[in-house]
Amino acid sequence: MFIKDLKECEEIIAGDNTALRELLNPLTENIITGYSLAHAKVKPGEITHAHRLKSSEVYYILEGQGEMYIDSEKEKVFAGQVIYIPPNSTQRIKNTGIDNLVFLCIVDPAWRPEDEELVE
Repeated sequence: MFIKDLKECEEIIAGDNTALRELLNPLTENIITGYSLAHAKVKPGEITHAHRLKSSEVYYILEGQGEMYIDSEKEKVFAGQVIYIPPNSTQRIKNTGIDNLVFLCIVDPAWRPEDEELVE
């Protein structure tokens, strides 16, 4: 059985400036899955750096509200929503609320550093 506590995961600042805690990744854990799962947090008023992944990604908003940017589209997002981000799309998310914007990131196939690119 594999169980991991969010509180025991090291928080890092990802390349897109998101506070991130990786929960599952078959490349670093002894698990068999094709996807990776991370817990992300963006502080009030902040926006992540534009970036793109070779993999598809899904955000599930747990807390807060914001604006999601995918290529030339922009939509308001809030807790309870799921956002699909196609592979190779330029993406970023902005926290427009007064509390942290907290969401899960599911990357399929699993996230690898070489599959992510910051966009100027």
